Amino acid sequence: MKRTPRNSLAEIDVIIHSLSHDGRGITTINGKTTFVHGAMAGETVKCKITRQHRRYNEGIATEIRIAAAERVTAPCLHFGVCGGCSMQHMSMTSQVQFKQQTLLEQLKHFGKVEPENVLPPITGEAWGYRRKARLGVRYVIKKNKLLVGFREKFSNYLADIQQCLVLHPSIGTRITALAELVTNLSQYQHIAQIEVAVGDNAAALVFRHLTPLPEADRIKLSEFGKSTGLHIYLQPSPPEPINKLWPENNNERLTYALSDYNLTIQFHPLDFTQVNSEINLFMIKQALQLLAPQSEDTILDLFCGLGNFTLPIARYAQQVIGIEGSDTMVKRAEENAQYNQITNAKFYAANLMEPPEQAPWMQRQYDKILLDPPRSGAKEIIVHFSKFSAKRIVYISCNPATLARDAGELTYTHGYKLKQAGVINMFPHTSHIEAIALFEK
Repeated sequence: MKRTPRNSLAEIDVIIHSLSHDGRGITTINGKTTFVHGAMAGETVKCKITRQHRRYNEGIATEIRIAAAERVTAPCLHFGVCGGCSMQHMSMTSQVQFKQQTLLEQLKHFGKVEPENVLPPITGEAWGYRRKARLGVRYVIKKNKLLVGFREKFSNYLADIQQCLVLHPSIGTRITALAELVTNLSQYQHIAQIEVAVGDNAAALVFRHLTPLPEADRIKLSEFGKSTGLHIYLQPSPPEPINKLWPENNNERLTYALSDYNLTIQFHPLDFTQVNSEINLFMIKQALQLLAPQSEDTILDLFCGLGNFTLPIARYAQQVIGIEGSDTMVKRAEENAQYNQITNAKFYAANLMEPPEQAPWMQRQYDKILLDPPRSGAKEIIVHFSKFSAKRIVYISCNPATLARDAGELTYTHGYKLKQAGVINMFPHTSHIEAIALFEK
């Protein structure tokens, strides 16, 4: 691959005939497939080639000649520069339709399967939804300015932004204030990142610093926390542990409520949690409807994390077994079970990419299985599904390509049928596709 010099090719008018799986427009220029950022199917755009590859090229739409009916004006001033969002130019309806169609196409292409029924998309608020993020911090000498935010499109440089409309407002409206805060620290050049975590009870910022912070800097960070209500944590370079700076208490937990199940989930700011709390509630409800746990059921929850699905399932099943690769997260799940007075959930730590065949939980049979694997999917543990003899499987995926691959394995090797599938719009305005699928024997 090589980057094309800025003036080496003239901009040309092209017709976009379809969209790629990541939302780029597709056209053909001189017999070569070209992916065009910022273009929609059916549009005529002026395209500038930005990168050339052996089998395809990449370009960007510099002008929209004939716009699609579904095109909208992006409300964010930084759209097109900041790489955090890629689809703000598409109406929300067209974004969701695109994601649903991409899911179905990948199921058919990679898994050779089609659902008997397509579930209605799970959707929610499009703005201010994001509760987890990692903000880059960098002082730019040429600009004589410290930047806080996300990377630019097509670049490793940080975008110069003042706000973020998809971040929770407690953080998204304070990008400029965060940049000013770090600028006023004596060690401003050694702040590498700011982790964001927002719970129902509070929002937290975790400042990763590469050198020790003097007391004056620590005071400035604490004062920022006091004035904004944000919890402040420090994360020194390894091997030193993270520590809470403000408020000065020993409680290092944020919380979110699953009110339909009378549950409160506690988590550390660096724990994995779903980024979109509203969609998470809808997703859990859909998952439990599909799983249909009964009072006599023993259910296996794979990649269970801190118990986001496990504990709601426990309200209905006889027993639920949660498996997670991280000892820390297993401990957190056990703490949440105890905090919510749940006694019929048991958790084990195990690497599900190398399933421990002699583990006690591997020797059992289960009535139903729920799994929510990482982007790489769950092919290593699915190999063992026949011995579990589950009648019903609910699969939640953050990558439709690996869901499709695993769906083929479940169908053609293990004798399941793909009954239902649909998308979960966890990340509006991005090409990220979350999905849910039901398999039955």
